[in-house]
Amino acid sequence: MSNIVTIGDPPRQEVLAAQPRAAAPQAPAGGLQVTERAIKRIRAAMAKEGISPEEGGLRLGVMGGGCSGLSYSIKFDTQPRERDRIYEFDGVRVFVDPKSFLYLHGMTLDYEETLMRQGFNFINPNSTRSCGCGSSFSS
Repeated sequence: MSNIVTIGDPPRQEVLAAQPRAAAPQAPAGGLQVTERAIKRIRAAMAKEGISPEEGGLRLGVMGGGCSGLSYSIKFDTQPRERDRIYEFDGVRVFVDPKSFLYLHGMTLDYEETLMRQGFNFINPNSTRSCGCGSSFSS
């Protein structure tokens, strides 16, 4: 019943649901979300780096390390890898490798720009603990 809205639901127009491309393995509904603010920032950074949105995209990943055991990885890639899950959000592609997807499934990527802080936020329901810097977590 998608027409029912309860108090506490995120604003529907701000978060765009992941739409896997046909060539990518099918991801469960809600596999990954990216806010409109993050999409605008990704698009601007890709243009600055000379990355073509038709071929390249943003690679999200998880690797060992950091204060809490795991660290987020975010970088641009010129093309997806063979086993990547490929998501498209309003013309911006996001690549996630199969191992990272285990930790990133259900997360939302947001972008924050305030007087105190500027950067991407990983809002991850799989994170059980994170450090003060916000770039590492445990699951």
